[in-house]
Amino acid sequence: MAVVCDLRVLLRFQGFRRLLAVRLLSQGADGVYQVALATYVVFSPERQTSAAAIASALAVLLLPYSVVGPFAGVLLDRWRRRQVFLYGNLVRAVMAAATAALMVAAVPDWLFYVSALCVTAVNRFVLSGLSAALPRVVDAERLVMANSLSPTAGTLAAFAGGGLAFVARLVAAHSDAAVVLLGAALYLCAALASLLMAPELLGPDQELVQPRLSAALTGTARDLVAGIRHLTAPPRREAAWALTSMTLMRFCYGALTVMVLMLCRYGLTSNADDGVRLLGLALGVSGAGFFAAAVVTPWAAGRLGPTRWIVVCAASAAVLEPALGLPFATGPLLVAAFVLGLTTQGAKISTDTVVQSAVDDGFRGRIFSVYDVLFNVAFVGAAGVAALMLPPDGHSAVLVVTVALAYGAVAVAMARSGRQ
Repeated sequence: MAVVCDLRVLLRFQGFRRLLAVRLLSQGADGVYQVALATYVVFSPERQTSAAAIASALAVLLLPYSVVGPFAGVLLDRWRRRQVFLYGNLVRAVMAAATAALMVAAVPDWLFYVSALCVTAVNRFVLSGLSAALPRVVDAERLVMANSLSPTAGTLAAFAGGGLAFVARLVAAHSDAAVVLLGAALYLCAALASLLMAPELLGPDQELVQPRLSAALTGTARDLVAGIRHLTAPPRREAAWALTSMTLMRFCYGALTVMVLMLCRYGLTSNADDGVRLLGLALGVSGAGFFAAAVVTPWAAGRLGPTRWIVVCAASAAVLEPALGLPFATGPLLVAAFVLGLTTQGAKISTDTVVQSAVDDGFRGRIFSVYDVLFNVAFVGAAGVAALMLPPDGHSAVLVVTVALAYGAVAVAMARSGRQ
């Protein structure tokens, strides 16, 4: 009820309503596009999917965040943010349409991945711009509220877009290209929605003097190095341990994601359509685990402390992941998806809290940029490792046990760091 009341207050601001519309359409389109890309790579009947192909697709989806992310702010401080939303979404609409054409034309994989990479690379600028523009559309008193609700609404829109993609694929006779075109249409709608705002509304102020671009980019790289040094200093070792543990847990989650994709495609279903439905169900259950973590973690971390809650999450995953994963059956797989969604997100929320509490205010932005890079690189790296370990049907007891041992190592390491 309090969330609804807060949202009603924010919606009184016209600028916030219009900025939120751009966010919902943009992130909804992201959900559609990403699910369409995944189903094309994994579930197209004419393609012989491999774990290596899945790893390549994940790299396309996530690596732009890691490479572009830390430097996006340098350019966003030079460009009008309204224009970033307009032209960024127009570019994504055109490139998504091109991706759909490449799907139909059955071109070499590398050309398809280049097109998809262009779409996801622009996404970093749009998401960063949406966050940077918030102070321009709400007052200072309600900024914290807006920062809490707006990204949450965007995440819900992305989940809704993913669900819409699964429905659209069934309606469109299993045409992944048609689903990608739906994503392109939503990107176009996001671009048109940005036209409801004046170009100068969202900033930045043009009278501010900016350093030369080359100097700003070099300075950003230096700032990231300084942030890493700040994090590894003895007073902040707890934050460093938490960040390392979260990176390893993200690695585990990534490896299991590839295994689940292969099981849905070959190991637990007899055809691609059943595989798509099982994947959609698994993603929905995992998403429910993520939202359960958002409800449970404030209470659990408040009673135990963030570090101990990370220990509980990692230890729970170490015990339950092999118990539920080794049968390689649909029911236990769905339970495992929920458990791992809850434990992974619970650990992430606690890690965010530890880093925010332990790191000096002047370094938090840089530390979270490093965090973002580690988070995505770990997921992509895990996909690459899984590609080397997984057989074609996805049944790999070695991978399940290895991941369980990694979760156990995180629990032991965080328990020791907490005692110290």
